[in-house]
Amino acid sequence: MSAANGSHPTAIIVMGVSGCGKSTVGALLAGELGWDFRDGDAFHPPANVEKMSSGAPLTDADRWPWLDAIAAHVAELETSGGHVVVACSALKRAYRDRLKAGGRVLFAHLDGTYELIDARMKARKNHFMPPSLLQSQFATLEPPAPDEPAVTIPIESQPADIARRILAQLR
Repeated sequence: MSAANGSHPTAIIVMGVSGCGKSTVGALLAGELGWDFRDGDAFHPPANVEKMSSGAPLTDADRWPWLDAIAAHVAELETSGGHVVVACSALKRAYRDRLKAGGRVLFAHLDGTYELIDARMKARKNHFMPPSLLQSQFATLEPPAPDEPAVTIPIESQPADIARRILAQLR
């Protein structure tokens, strides 16, 4: 699968709730494609990181500048002919629409159960997003609709297998 206009996308946004493997899969995917990888968390303003670190979920008002910064990065690459894989939750359709404003985007939704992702989050170290916010992420999640440029991949297999499944959809 490719972006809406039939050509390869400028960006692949690896999306899903916190703890689903976005950064791991995104880095593997970028390596396979020879594209840059950016973790969407790096686009958050410090106030957002501080808010999440304290256990408070972000509001839409908190998210708009973050999403706009990612879309601006995609727009720069759209103009320069570059490509990027970005790990970004993109939980709501409105967020994905905002991200698509930057250029040709394919969303790769990493889909898993609450129990699996909760266990993964509790096992990881040194991440600002506490497991206590996972329920709010699932409550916010609007899986991509059939009319969106997206593929949904279950996360039960190894990250390299997940990345290969996304690549297969591109070809």
